[in-house]
Amino acid sequence: MKELRVIVTGGTIDKVHDPASEGLSFSPDGATHLPEMLRIGRCHFPVVEKLMLKDSLYFDDADRAAIAEAVRAAPEPSIVLTHGTGTMGQTARYLAAELGDTDKCVVLTGAMRPFSLYASDGEFNLGAAIVAAQILEPGVWGVMNGRVFPAARLDKNVDQGRFDI
Repeated sequence: MKELRVIVTGGTIDKVHDPASEGLSFSPDGATHLPEMLRIGRCHFPVVEKLMLKDSLYFDDADRAAIAEAVRAAPEPSIVLTHGTGTMGQTARYLAAELGDTDKCVVLTGAMRPFSLYASDGEFNLGAAIVAAQILEPGVWGVMNGRVFPAARLDKNVDQGRFDI
């Protein structure tokens, strides 16, 4: 088994219902759902690092540079990066270019529906990403909806509400 780190950046997977605005936002206390998701799955070995809680639609290159630096600084060879689905592909391609011939396996994943709401896809995607990060070759990948995508082909199909080839 490879050592693995989960780097949290935000996205829908970590959002909660905000009763004041009737929208989705991050928890006011800045908490992430990832430790609870791992506990439910009885997955106790990953290190969880909260880098940021931000909607990926508002990511810029400074955010992506911070993510790349966190990946470089991580001692583990396997990294799962939770990320919003809106710009997941853009970040994957940025990381692939920035990290070059990395010796790490970096897998981006997220959710279309928050973990905090009923019937989230987040747990399924997280579990798949954790397994994928331990068995895929080094490089940058995405795991969503039961599929593995190389960074160059990681794109959200907005019409279908899923990631597809």
